Amino acid sequence: MTVDQKVLEAFYNMITESKQDKYDSIAANRTRYITVVMENLIKDHNASAVLRSCDCFGIQDLHAIEKNIQYEIQRDIAMGAGNWVNLHSHSEGESSSLECLQKLKAQGYTIVSTSPHTEMTLREVPLDKPIALVFGTEVSGISKDVAEFSDHLVRLPMYGFTESFNVSVSAALALSRLRERLEASDYEWRLSEADQVKLKIEWCTKIIREGEDVEREIRRRILEKE
Repeated sequence: MTVDQKVLEAFYNMITESKQDKYDSIAANRTRYITVVMENLIKDHNASAVLRSCDCFGIQDLHAIEKNIQYEIQRDIAMGAGNWVNLHSHSEGESSSLECLQKLKAQGYTIVSTSPHTEMTLREVPLDKPIALVFGTEVSGISKDVAEFSDHLVRLPMYGFTESFNVSVSAALALSRLRERLEASDYEWRLSEADQVKLKIEWCTKIIREGEDVEREIRRRILEKE
């Protein structure tokens, strides 16, 4: 048994069996094979709705590019999703958008950005590599830098007079379609067993009083015995 497994076992002795079962079930369906990037969303409620969609579709990481913007998660919209999804903020540097995407590219992600000005759809996007799915600002969409840096530009088919969905709706639709494709594929897109254990430890620290201090003490005791 690894140190992390021993830590999780200690935490599981502190929480209810029903909570343990829920964590096990949800972590088993979590993924980092898809990650979401929000570029300078203007409205907090849209950012909060995207965060909620990430949790609902099992997306563990959400990257927020916040140039001259700082999101305040609206709890009545996010419905607690901020406790379970890792939100990464990118606001430093001359071009925070490109720096964020360059880091994701270096981690092996294919950069797929949404735009109404393309014919490609999500059904055509290859799934052989992890995907960073980028959504732009509500007014003008993705920036020129992001469009040029992207590996693929995709659109969500629409059949009415308006040109685009609300960004939070776009995120939910796109994640639903990609999740369905992954579910039907043979790719190893779920978190590894070791990553699931780490994630469940993180979740436990959020619901136990002074959880991070408790984790440090548990690890200290484990290491003393080894």
